[in-house]
Amino acid sequence: MLQALNTRYATFYFTDAVIILDVVPHGIREIFRYAAPRTEGSKPAEDLVRMANMLGDAWWAEEKRTAKTYLAARRVLEMAERLVISEGLTRPRLVRVPTVKPESLIYLDMAKADLASRELSKMIKNAYRRQVKIHHPDVGGKAATFRKIHEAYRDMLRWADDPKFIRRRGFPDKWYYDGDNKKWVQPLPEKK
Repeated sequence: MLQALNTRYATFYFTDAVIILDVVPHGIREIFRYAAPRTEGSKPAEDLVRMANMLGDAWWAEEKRTAKTYLAARRVLEMAERLVISEGLTRPRLVRVPTVKPESLIYLDMAKADLASRELSKMIKNAYRRQVKIHHPDVGGKAATFRKIHEAYRDMLRWADDPKFIRRRGFPDKWYYDGDNKKWVQPLPEKK
């Protein structure tokens, strides 16, 4: 459906009472908002599918009647509430997510916030030493756990020497549809 509407981006979010799908088509400076009541006992994704099916049925009915896809898209857009784009919605927030393996942070008992430190190498070495004192086989630790800690240590030092990030757009409280890549992105994690 979103591809048929030539969607630049869309967001999906919900409350206990309603689900909302906001669509911003390419070339149009408005938000087209679709809202539907939640069905008791159903998951938000099920309600979204129900809404998408309703919009899809309207699109197909108009396309069958006129044999014109642009008229079918116009019909579906006419079903929406139109809103002016506020400055906060014009561009989804861009975040940089470190490419560090999450398990490396877990094995060294480090937080993602530590990755921004200027003394990251020193923090990694200190975290490694703390974990070795607990998990080394000579002090009663398991050899497999110790190997994983050592592997995490090497992985983190490599990353500290050449940090790489994934750039990602999105909103902190909404699912985001990226029309250029034709995929949904989960809500962005809140910065700590």
